[in-house]
Amino acid sequence: MANTENKLTQEIRNELFGMQDLKYRELQTGIIPSRDPQTLIGVRTPALRSFAKQLAKREDLSDFLNDLPHLYFDEDQLHAFIISEIKDYDTCMAELEKFLPHVDNWATCDQMSPKVFKKHKEELLVKIREWIASDRPYTVRFGIGMLMQHFLDEDFDPAYPELAAGIRSEEYYVKMMIAWYFATALAKQYEAVLPYIENQRLDVWTHNKAIQKAIESYRITPEQKEYLRTLKIRRDGRV
Repeated sequence: MANTENKLTQEIRNELFGMQDLKYRELQTGIIPSRDPQTLIGVRTPALRSFAKQLAKREDLSDFLNDLPHLYFDEDQLHAFIISEIKDYDTCMAELEKFLPHVDNWATCDQMSPKVFKKHKEELLVKIREWIASDRPYTVRFGIGMLMQHFLDEDFDPAYPELAAGIRSEEYYVKMMIAWYFATALAKQYEAVLPYIENQRLDVWTHNKAIQKAIESYRITPEQKEYLRTLKIRRDGRV
């Protein structure tokens, strides 16, 4: 468990409880099932982001960042937002690599998005390949998320969807992120990514979920949606 004697951690924890919103906490218990409800304080995201920016200026911040694992979900969220604000790439990556093994839910995983990554795509791609090969589901999910966020626009390469298609996992939150990746890829790089659906490169559940999410997207044309519907796989394996 985290060292509760850490003075900065205790100071931060007191601040978090001061921002507690019990109605929001009740909502969180239903959407973050992987966390014990007792570890949810109930601080809203905008407040956490603002607090993270304040803490980023502290010289003793490492006392909190090194105090792992954290006791509360909100502390993990705060940690993720602090990492997202680090401006030096090497420092950011070092803190991220230290924290990733402790990420145990989709919210902390998905809301952690370091701004400095935009300027270091080549180095980031190397790390993405490492993350998606991990045996930790939320590290894999984070890697897919970074591939989706940074490599589906001007930095897209037809080889990148192969990285996501090659992942095999029975973890729900990994499969859901793969589906999300391909739905987004269909919206942004339709012609290049469509063959992955046509050739049934994904497991059946992920394949159908990717189509469902793509059809729900306003960025997919009505004609494309109609064709994607014909590619859904029935339980008997047929389209």
